[in-house]
Amino acid sequence: MSLTSHLEELQRKHGDLEKQIVQAMASPSSDDLEILSLKRRKLALKDEITKLKVAHTTH
Repeated sequence: MSLTSHLEELQRKHGDLEKQIVQAMASPSSDDLEILSLKRRKLALKDEITKLKVAHTTH
């Protein structure tokens, strides 16, 4: 998988998590721990995306 494809896939997953977070927060029966877990996964993806972009631009 090329770096570009990998970044696109990570960005797609990041967007999917954002949608899940919005849906969970809109639901009155949502679990705060579930939302927190989704936010942590989203942040981890963002960190990975940033790390890959920085590594790519410095090489």
